[in-house]
Amino acid sequence: MSALEESYLEEIPERESVHLRVLSTPDVRWASGPTLAQRRVRRERLVARRRRTLVGVALVLATVVLAWPGHAFGGTTGTGLSTDLATSAVLASGETYVVQPGDTLSSIAVFVNPTDPQAARRALVREVHSEVVVAGEHVVIP
Repeated sequence: MSALEESYLEEIPERESVHLRVLSTPDVRWASGPTLAQRRVRRERLVARRRRTLVGVALVLATVVLAWPGHAFGGTTGTGLSTDLATSAVLASGETYVVQPGDTLSSIAVFVNPTDPQAARRALVREVHSEVVVAGEHVVIP
């Protein structure tokens, strides 16, 4: 027998035969803890806190993505050129460009190589064999 049962048995007066008896237990509160209404209020607060946190994280993420310099958002590279201009080749080597009114070799060179237009201008002069271009002229980009 366990020690608890032995202590109860010691309190029972000696009889010739021992029968099982129901012992009264101290007042035990079986439903301990917060009530159902309290648990529901706590749950609602928890859900509201999670929603606020999620909205905050989404706002921070959106701010970071929009502040990040990148091609999709019109950012700039380390040289100060826009990423659209630096990464896109408006005029690639081997393409034919039709000179528009107002175009010069220098303006075409900027389209060809925005980082070093002077090198592109020298290559265009060698290609065209002239310092001047005429509107409507077809120039092969070197």
